[in-house]
Amino acid sequence: MASVDLPQNDGLKSGDCDIDDIFEKLAEKPRCLNMDRQKSFDERSLFEASPGFLSWMENVESFNYGSDPGPMYDEAWESLRKTVVQFRGRPVGTIAALDVSDEKLNYDQVFVRDFVPSGLAFLMKGEPDIVKNFLLKTLRLQGWEKKIDCFELGSGVMPASFKVLHDPVRNTETLMADFGESAIGRVAPVDSGFWWIILLRAYTKYTNDNSLAESPDCQRGISLILALCLSEGFDTFPTLLCADGCSMIDRRMGVYGYPIEIQALFFMALRCAKTLLKQDAQEKLLDKIRKRLEALSFHMRSYFWLDLKQLNDIYRYKTEEYSHTAVNKFNVIPDSLPEWVFDFMPKSGGYFLGNVGPSNMDFRWFCLGNCIAIISSLATSDQSTAIMDLIESRWEELVGEMPLKVCYPAIEGHDWKIITGCDPKNTRWSYHNGGSWPDINCLYGFGMAASIKVGRPHIARRAIECAELRLGKDGWPEYYDGKSGRYIGKQARKHQTWSVAGYVVAKMLIEDPTRLSIIALVR
Repeated sequence: MASVDLPQNDGLKSGDCDIDDIFEKLAEKPRCLNMDRQKSFDERSLFEASPGFLSWMENVESFNYGSDPGPMYDEAWESLRKTVVQFRGRPVGTIAALDVSDEKLNYDQVFVRDFVPSGLAFLMKGEPDIVKNFLLKTLRLQGWEKKIDCFELGSGVMPASFKVLHDPVRNTETLMADFGESAIGRVAPVDSGFWWIILLRAYTKYTNDNSLAESPDCQRGISLILALCLSEGFDTFPTLLCADGCSMIDRRMGVYGYPIEIQALFFMALRCAKTLLKQDAQEKLLDKIRKRLEALSFHMRSYFWLDLKQLNDIYRYKTEEYSHTAVNKFNVIPDSLPEWVFDFMPKSGGYFLGNVGPSNMDFRWFCLGNCIAIISSLATSDQSTAIMDLIESRWEELVGEMPLKVCYPAIEGHDWKIITGCDPKNTRWSYHNGGSWPDINCLYGFGMAASIKVGRPHIARRAIECAELRLGKDGWPEYYDGKSGRYIGKQARKHQTWSVAGYVVAKMLIEDPTRLSIIALVR
């Protein structure tokens, strides 16, 4: 695996322990996954990159390969298989929810971001064909003409979702894609292309087959996606400028600018693309990727990171600093610091801010962005450990009775009116505004993968045990409401596919942590 060319002071050297002995012991265990268990560089580096993970993995007897994961796991797989969508006799994705209500909205479509947890689940189950078919169909949709109100979108834009239309009279099937023209706020998805690249890398990693990724169509698809993100413009930051509603938080929530979720996904997609692009044919693009990764990682680790020391530094900031020696480079006014953040920040712990821009620091905690920062190695080892310290220290606030909070804290009162536009779905502690999501694009999967990578499997187990008390009994709802996640979301769809798939992925990762190599990237 290629690495970001930045100096690192974290991680173990290969001589600190016998990595080969660990893998030999693991190889003696029966496997539930049809994977080539050769010791790849990625897996070696995964051990070397996290001392906590390495220490835990040395205790081989703690693994329980092949154990019965329980009836809830079996029920989840049964539900997941019911959501599979067929197109001309082949599985091409999973619908968003098995919604039996009269008002289905767009939950009967295959969403690119929503399919990621499903795709990972099928890969770990040893069924890669549905993932391959999905990647190829969405790649074909990328090539469609994309116009919204007479305005043509960039050629690299991936659809937010697609639907299979059946014509019983002609006995034909066609695909209908949505590039944002039907979405809330009519915003095209920035994250779909990133998720596509990430899933392509996972498929390639699982199958150990580069032929799909190296095909001319896939190479062109990756290049088109990155062309939208790496184009030169007026922005002086290496982060990616984007609008409200262009990501998983697809409604107005004050995340326009440089939201952490998009930056972490951008970083991860760049790293995945770096391994997928043909080295000889894509030299110029690869050079752009390397330079952007170096600048982006420095920017994020320096300016988006918040811990107790950094919080105190911001508290003492001077303003109106114009020189190159300025400390307060974004002219953040100390009086803008919210009161809650002083009590929220533990002595040991930290996280990446929700947003950073001119005179703007969004101090909210966003779970998905922080988890992906760990999985992609955007976060250093120290920062990854600090994020997990924060989750454990603030368990009641961030996890509660149904993990995990999409963001913390909720926006209330006058701020809610101004920031959300009085959105009745994003009231306080509901939906995107502090709601508890047992899914969030495989938040279970990415959240659990992050805890395992840092060597904190007890966090994953505790969160799963918490969810298992209610998730299946409640009908696999989309999200939960309330400060502690006690109530089923007021507008939550039940039998939500990504709730099911996220749980499945989390269970499979706990059962066999070496599956982490499908998802995680190392330095």
